[in-house]
Amino acid sequence: MELVDDANHIIMDYSIHDAIEAGFNHVVFIIRKDIEKEFKEVIGDRIASICSSHNVTVDYAFSGYQGYSGNSSRRPYKAVGNRSGCACSEGRN
Repeated sequence: MELVDDANHIIMDYSIHDAIEAGFNHVVFIIRKDIEKEFKEVIGDRIASICSSHNVTVDYAFSGYQGYSGNSSRRPYKAVGNRSGCACSEGRN
């Protein structure tokens, strides 16, 4: 979420721009359901605005992992990365 230039861009802005330039037309954010509102307010809506001006659709998929209980022996898998993810796909009808 840190701004990376004087135009108030974040890294994800550049990632989405590169995907659109490469011909991708569908963005899917993979997030936890419990952060959906905050994610859309902070990142999702800004990316959706950029995408809509390029005929790129935006969707959400929700991960099943809902948090860490503090007991590593009960975790079904090791969480890797940050709180959200992004995937892009080329349209092939």
